[in-house]
Amino acid sequence: MPELPEVETVRIGLARLLPGRVVVRATHDTAKSFPNESRSVEKHLIGATVITVRRRGKALMIDLDTGYSLVVHLKMTGQLVFRDAVGERFGAGHPTDSLVGELPDRSTRVTLDFQDESKLFFNDQRKFGWMKLVQTELVEQEPFFLKLGPEALADDFTFEQFRAAVLRRKGTTIKAAILDQSVLAGVGNIYADEGLFAARIHPATRAGDVSTLKLKRLYRALREVMRLSISLGGSSDKNYVDAEGRKGSYLTFAKVFRREGQDCPVCSTKIIKLRVAGRGTHICPRCQKQGRLS
Repeated sequence: MPELPEVETVRIGLARLLPGRVVVRATHDTAKSFPNESRSVEKHLIGATVITVRRRGKALMIDLDTGYSLVVHLKMTGQLVFRDAVGERFGAGHPTDSLVGELPDRSTRVTLDFQDESKLFFNDQRKFGWMKLVQTELVEQEPFFLKLGPEALADDFTFEQFRAAVLRRKGTTIKAAILDQSVLAGVGNIYADEGLFAARIHPATRAGDVSTLKLKRLYRALREVMRLSISLGGSSDKNYVDAEGRKGSYLTFAKVFRREGQDCPVCSTKIIKLRVAGRGTHICPRCQKQGRLS
């Protein structure tokens, strides 16, 4: 599933490519991917101009001048790919920059056509994602958003807020706590592993037993690894591509994720893979020793 850095990378691309474009047509293959009444689409989407593109957690909001927004969740395999009028150039890039072939393809669930003949394709192999038209002022009242915790990369997100959020799950493992979207919005498996390694915390440590010092390290590490990933275009593991169809390169720089059997970059001990919080988990058994008051 795309995590916060991947979704933020898509947002950055769409925020550059979409504002000012006028929607003239919306087509879809299944109601599950586009759960909107045709009357609402005609009234609030067709003819609307894109104002901006925002993100909350792992969801995107494409705000329109009609007072409505397209809320998009990519789920596990979703992609949002923009193509210009000739279908060959991707924003300021070139066709060879893209790893996505001709569109629409078999995974295309929704296509938005713009007045200038450019298009936005919502692709989703697994059909778990969705694009929902919602009144902009009511977006934050959607059930999905009501469950979300604070934004991990928000400028005003302090360590004190982070600590208080984590300690609400003090009886569970630290990895489970930071993966809980009601604790922290947007953190997924890749960045949990990378952040815990950088903070030298064993992921199975009980959250309430992590020292304040190491919680501070984790707070800083999570923000640093996610910002690095955004600067590198995100982490392409399987289906993720940015708004122009290109893959991200963060995994090239990952320290432990998907590196089992390789040397730890700090101590040269072999990276191992465990199962923590129901997820495949990568650690250095020497740098991340488990113990009380870790």
